[in-house]
Amino acid sequence: MGIVMQQFSVGDDDDNDKLTSLAVVLPLAVVGFVISAGCWTIFAVAGAHLRNALALGSLEFGLLLAMPMAAGALLAVPAGIAAQKVGARRVMVACLLGLAVCMALLLLVDSWAGYLLVAAGLGLAGGFYSAGLQFVTCHAPPRHMGLVLGIFGAGVTGAGLNYYLVPLIMQAFSWKGVPLAYLVVLLLVAALLVLLTEDSDARCDPDGETSALGLLRGLESFRVWRQYLFFGVAAGSFFSLALWLPDFISSRFLLTMETSARLALWFVIPGALAQIAGGGLSDHYGSGRVVVRSLAASLVALFVLSYPPMTLFVQGVESVIAVEIALPLFLEAFFIVLLGMALGSAMGGLQRLVIGENRKAAAFAAGLLLFSACLMAFLLPVLFGAVIHWLGVGTAMFMILFVLLAGCLFLFARDFRREERWALFRKGV
Repeated sequence: MGIVMQQFSVGDDDDNDKLTSLAVVLPLAVVGFVISAGCWTIFAVAGAHLRNALALGSLEFGLLLAMPMAAGALLAVPAGIAAQKVGARRVMVACLLGLAVCMALLLLVDSWAGYLLVAAGLGLAGGFYSAGLQFVTCHAPPRHMGLVLGIFGAGVTGAGLNYYLVPLIMQAFSWKGVPLAYLVVLLLVAALLVLLTEDSDARCDPDGETSALGLLRGLESFRVWRQYLFFGVAAGSFFSLALWLPDFISSRFLLTMETSARLALWFVIPGALAQIAGGGLSDHYGSGRVVVRSLAASLVALFVLSYPPMTLFVQGVESVIAVEIALPLFLEAFFIVLLGMALGSAMGGLQRLVIGENRKAAAFAAGLLLFSACLMAFLLPVLFGAVIHWLGVGTAMFMILFVLLAGCLFLFARDFRREERWALFRKGV
């Protein structure tokens, strides 16, 4: 009995030590991710100014917007492997300093080619996510891992804050004031990360796998690939809608782009914060239940949002009566917020599921998660535009996401039920 009590005591002390270090590590990691996400999407807000200043065509402007996302997808996995080998802290600091160099270059470049090169460098924000996720995982007690991962993932709100901060800075100073402000904050966060953390915090498990071939061997199961695909569809849907909604709201309700961008924040910020709820609930009820219910809620919202405004002609006694059927702005906003929160909760649950099963290779798993999300976020807007052009229906992107997420829900629920049956079978044996 005495031995058992001592084991529990040691475990409790270890959890307390992790919570103490987490109080320093987590805020720094979240602030760093907020700033990195802001840098990552800086052209989504300030790009209109550059488009006019450089007289960019649609293709050139589209490449400028897509380059940070594409570069982030390409850098996420190598950054994860590097974090496994040399430590997450070093990779995080290197990414912040690299982003600072990009901000400094923005003060100097004045051509489209120069801005495109800087946009590729902004993909370092994806590397920060991969390394930062391992960094916080090292200090997270298993019982609170989902909550911690959700808090870190909520740092993507930095992308939404750009809609407010960038126009304010540009009005107060000029376009050059935006990269200068980010440059100062990036250097400050990098300095705090170096001063307040230790290099010994770098690696979760010194005996963990660090070779690229060894890490890739863990991807032999189709089940593992499906998990990354599920996260990619959920996160890619969230990111692509965050970019698409301002233009949709503007054309749908005849609002200015600035007003539409601010309304789109009610999708981005609640959805990003819902990752915290999704991760926390996954700690208590299991990731499977949270993901299934979150995907089901997103389908409800998408089903309503998929219906375009319609006119119903009713043959009356003396004349034809035209009945307009369309969601008012407040109902449209309600279902958009519901969709954002459901997707965010699903992202939190899936992130908890994948990282929980790959804790010794958290940075590598995070890189694959981000690669999947960025790839979908890169492809979906192209698909949105093509299908809307083909159908001529402005709500086609909601229809596309309904089909994709319905397929994810079916496959995930099937896998979840199989695992439940297998667990009951082993318990019975």
